[in-house]
Amino acid sequence: MEKKVLIIEDDPDIAELLLINLNDLGFQADHVNDGLTGVDRALSGDYALVILDVMLPKLDGLEVCKRIRQETKALPILMLTSKAEEFDKVLGLELGADDYLTKPFSLRELVARVKAILRRVDAQQEVSSDEQGELIFGELKVNLEKRKVTLAGQVVDVTAKEFDLLALFANNPGRAYSRQELLDIVWGYQFDGYDHTVNSHINRLRAKIENDPSDPLYIKTVWGVGYRFTELEELD
Repeated sequence: MEKKVLIIEDDPDIAELLLINLNDLGFQADHVNDGLTGVDRALSGDYALVILDVMLPKLDGLEVCKRIRQETKALPILMLTSKAEEFDKVLGLELGADDYLTKPFSLRELVARVKAILRRVDAQQEVSSDEQGELIFGELKVNLEKRKVTLAGQVVDVTAKEFDLLALFANNPGRAYSRQELLDIVWGYQFDGYDHTVNSHINRLRAKIENDPSDPLYIKTVWGVGYRFTELEELD
């Protein structure tokens, strides 16, 4: 079955270019040209990916991303932005976008990003289907199959990227990861110079799963390196 891609873009020339090329690649591509309609379509359609412009009428792309993430953590989002400011890119990623491209972009780069995102999603689904049950660290439980986190019996609301980070850590307790390694593994491509994106995700995760984020039990800082997840014997 061909995968469906939703394009939310108000520039008709860019939209047409994306439609033609995605259809040529074997995707079923749909298009809407404003943010409000985009949210409705993204949440009502069975889409494998949303390509989302930042500057949109009725509702801007950052708000669209935020509303989609409030309803579903699993739908991948590739953001398009004509802005060069680092703030917009980082904010988009922190709101839950999986990747971004700055206009103007090459079609080759777009296709590479689309394929990388979908490969990553497929790989995560394969891991989830192979890994039954939960990873348990004291009161913290990480269910890879259901992508669900509980702490002391209470469900913890985490974003898709926060879950991916936590799952990576919990699958590899004791291993230290640099910030760049985490960017490469979790975001899925080389993303130099955005260490603070990892830091902000780690800080939010700690706020959700640690009783005292300033003295974390689960996600520990390895000074001069990055972060590591606690080992079971440390919880005794």
